Amino acid sequence: MTGLTGFEINGASAADMALLRDWADEEGWNPGDSDRFAFSVADPGGFLVGRLHGEPVACISAVRYGDGFGFIGFYIARPDVRGQGYGIRLWRAGMERLHGRLVGLDGVVEQQDNYRKSGFRSAWNNVRHEGAPLATGQPPRETATGVRIVDAATVPFGQLAAYDRRFFPEPRDAFLAAWVGLPGRTALAAVRDGRVEGLGVVRPGSGASRIGPLYAADPEVAAALLLRLAERTPDGTVAVDVPDAHPRAAALLGGLGLTPTFETARMYTGQEPDLDLTGMYGVTSLELG
Repeated sequence: MTGLTGFEINGASAADMALLRDWADEEGWNPGDSDRFAFSVADPGGFLVGRLHGEPVACISAVRYGDGFGFIGFYIARPDVRGQGYGIRLWRAGMERLHGRLVGLDGVVEQQDNYRKSGFRSAWNNVRHEGAPLATGQPPRETATGVRIVDAATVPFGQLAAYDRRFFPEPRDAFLAAWVGLPGRTALAAVRDGRVEGLGVVRPGSGASRIGPLYAADPEVAAALLLRLAERTPDGTVAVDVPDAHPRAAALLGGLGLTPTFETARMYTGQEPDLDLTGMYGVTSLELG
């Protein structure tokens, strides 16, 4: 695909995926160190790179889920080429790839007006909360009677995938399997009488270790998962992107000593999907939803 003189758009390679992660880190987004390996299986053709005279200068992800949903992320133009039209060409290519689908994204504050001009509407804000909950002296909490916190790898994957569908518009089994199973991260599930009632994943980043998703049947289960996940990090410092449409979630994390540091807007091109926001204490990923 050609555009401005010397500018081409094509699919990302494995080396490009590592570069995208570095660019996102330079933007202050602190993606997980190994997230790209799960991203690649979500939709192998969903990551686009713009090259100027062969050199990567911009990127975007336009990932398809199922038959009717897509998610935009990783929308970055290098600082030295901004304002020259390369980013908007890449944006159009990404949106064209998702044509006919409901499209979601998590927009940084400075881009939200531009997204509205492209037909996106705000649904809620995701507010990143960071801190070291264990430093507050909080012991790992006991959950309600009958709830066990277990290694998610011991739970039949079909149950995990069915549980995830309460919080996401389309099945994403391949992505989820990679997301919970990659080396170097910890995935825990809350189980009661054989039913999944919570799921949390923590993975290392360049800053605070990232927790996402954090799903739970109630605040007590969410707190137990978060504290046990924090125990698995090098220094106990974690970051969770919390939907402000679930006020009890923000109150819980604030009570555990985490403070807001960063904010994005979850936006959609059409009707907001019917998700279980009351069980969503932390979104999975700002890049892929």
